[in-house]
Amino acid sequence: MRIFMVHNYYQSTSPSGEDVSFESEAALLERAGHQVIRYTRHNDEIRDFSFLEKGAMSWRTVWATNTYRTITSLIQRHRPDVAHFQNIFPLISPAAYYACRAAGVPVVQAVRNYRMICPNGLLSRNGETCELCPATGSLWHGVVHACYRHSRVETAVAATLIGVHRRLGTWHRAVDLFIATSEFVRRKLMASGFPRHRICVKPNCVFPDPEPGDGEGGYALFVGRLTGEKGIQTLIRAWLLLRGIPLKLVGSGPLQHNVAGALGRTTVELLGRLPPTAVYTLMKRAHVLIVPSECHEAFGRVAAEAFACALPVIASRVGGLAEIVRDNVNGLQFTPGNPEDLAAKVAWAFENPSALRAMRSHARESYEQCYTPERNSKLLLTAYAAARQNAVTEGKCREYQTEP
Repeated sequence: MRIFMVHNYYQSTSPSGEDVSFESEAALLERAGHQVIRYTRHNDEIRDFSFLEKGAMSWRTVWATNTYRTITSLIQRHRPDVAHFQNIFPLISPAAYYACRAAGVPVVQAVRNYRMICPNGLLSRNGETCELCPATGSLWHGVVHACYRHSRVETAVAATLIGVHRRLGTWHRAVDLFIATSEFVRRKLMASGFPRHRICVKPNCVFPDPEPGDGEGGYALFVGRLTGEKGIQTLIRAWLLLRGIPLKLVGSGPLQHNVAGALGRTTVELLGRLPPTAVYTLMKRAHVLIVPSECHEAFGRVAAEAFACALPVIASRVGGLAEIVRDNVNGLQFTPGNPEDLAAKVAWAFENPSALRAMRSHARESYEQCYTPERNSKLLLTAYAAARQNAVTEGKCREYQTEP
């Protein structure tokens, strides 16, 4: 197949698992013999924008005419069989869908956040879950609370994007299939009016396979952004209740200084951001991975990466995490925002080595059953076929024979 993959990278200072997922899926499709045509933008570009370009971003986020023209040109040149969109915010915009639709190319949109129903894309506010906007149908709750980047202006831009394309019917008219990363995400989309038959579920994959480790390092591990919604404050409070269990923190973020202030009172080591190979090395030696998120994680890519390393996960019982981390099977669940519960689960894991060894085995099984490149390649091709069928049924897909 000829697959057109489109992605808007996040800022280099705030890397996202969505960036990794885009690169992984493109690579595994190419390994399977498919031709992947990439179109990417990067939020680092914004730093070099002129004053006028930055001023124009508010309406370009809603409709980027330059994207429409570029996508049209690329389609004419490469004639893809399907267009697979990852993140389109803020530089690509939904105009790209319409360029594909005008050319008769089926459109698939990966859903790894809640950008189509929530202005900040997280269903979270001030580090806690919030569903005011999708529950009430009014996006201006987000504007009032400045949910996106603590700015009412920037939140208004995000809310306008959602509102305009909701009224245009973009999600129904221009997208043929949504790929949700979990059943939780699919339920949230359906609750907001997205048609059930246009949503499939495919988890993220881990490619290449990092291979399992031995877990003999004697420490717990956290990998992620140091922010409120990721539960870092709950994690530190839990470690103040524990004695003698080392914790390694990988990542950076706005709460980094808060974490650094607590280090002298705990057995916590702050390592900062590390390259993927170094993170996998730590995962292979860790006893457990802690994922204390307090927002509705759409999936929790770091948990799948841990499973690939045969590393059990202690995760908050929230969002997609509650699906992929099975309590007392491949990890443990705890009540989000509850440091006492988290501390108790960590202590139990370190006090029960035989149970932890069984969880390590089940963690690796979870990877082999759900998150391998082979399984994800098949799921992607099935999704593309469904998108094409939806487009043909509605008379939106051009008919032409593609070379094998």
